This record gives sequence, C-alpha cells and structure tokens, in this order.
Amino acid sequence: MTRRAHLVVMARAPRLGAVKRRLARDIGALAALNFYRRNLAKLLRELGRDRRWTLWLAMTPDRAARNPVGRGRYRIVPQGRGDLGARMGRFLHGLPPGPVVIVGTDIPDLRRGHIAGALCALGSNDWVFGPAADGGYWLIGAARRRPGPRDPFAQVRWSSAHTRADTLANLRRFRVAYLEQLADIDTGADLMEFRSRDALSGAA
Repeated sequence: MTRRAHLVVMARAPRLGAVKRRLARDIGALAALNFYRRNLAKLLRELGRDRRWTLWLAMTPDRAARNPVGRGRYRIVPQGRGDLGARMGRFLHGLPPGPVVIVGTDIPDLRRGHIAGALCALGSNDWVFGPAADGGYWLIGAARRRPGPRDPFAQVRWSSAHTRADTLANLRRFRVAYLEQLADIDTGADLMEFRSRDALSGAA
C-alpha cells in the first residue's frame, strides 16, 4: 500500500468569541476573529496547493466540518471529542499509511518549506517537533514506519511550559528531530511583534 504523506491542520470554526480568546482580551473579539480568519485562509492557500501531501482540515466543533471555510485542495474532517491529545491521536492512528504531520493555526510564519522539512526529517527519524518558545510546539509529526506508543500524549499538561517535555517523555525510545522555533500569536504583544517583523521584512 502506498505511503502518502498527510498534513493535518487543527482548526476551530471561525466564530465570534470562540477563537483566539487570549488575543481577544487585548484587541477585542472582532479584531481577533478577523485575524484568525485571515490567517486560516492564508494557511490553507499556502499548504493546500502542494501535491507532496494530502491536506486534512480537522475542524471543531464537529458540525463545522460540514461547512467549507476557504479554498484549496483539502479534506474537511471533524476532530472528535476529548482533549487536544485525544483529538490529535485519532489522526496519528487513523489515517491511511504514510507519515503524518500536525499543525495548528496560530503560526503566521508557517510555510510549505517547514512542512517539507518535517517530512524530510521523518525520513530518518520516528518523530519531529517544531518547538515553540513557551515550552509547547507548533508542529508534531510521526513517521509511522513502526509501532509507536499507544498514547504519545498521555498525561501531557497542555497549554503550559511543560507541554513539549511531557510529550517527549512518552517518546523516550524513539528517534526525534527538531525544526526551527517559530512564534505563535496568542496575545496582543505577540501580534504587535509579528506585525513589526513583517513590516521590516517587507521594507527590506
């Protein structure tokens, strides 16, 4: 059976008050929703036109999977119930054969090259992480060439400084690679810093 690469984007339905709540506290719910919508649409355009992988847009709540949110070559599927680990675990175990890479929607700097780099790293490693400065990660990927841990996300303390370390503790017997650190946008200060960098790069 062909081992085609899979890219899963974990997304929340773009609804007022339901997305980017920490950011909304700083810039307002409507501005946060508009940022989320723009970044999600940009991400799907960037990642959905690459034929090196099948793109799965995993939506929550599950009923949102019936409604298209943008344009591109991707398949919309529900995330299902449970915490983030349970939802990501479904894709690591349930997709057709081939490496799986999972990302979120909070990284404006995410490009196709990062996904290609993750898949390249999985050629000689079992797992790959895109580390975030806050102790979490913006990407996780599994080669799935051999049986992995039953639950790679067991007892992970999500949204904390321990998230990456907890996940790695479940993967001690496996080869792990790392990508570059990227910044996610959780607060108004994060957004200001990103816009400043974006303006500088555009002026260069």
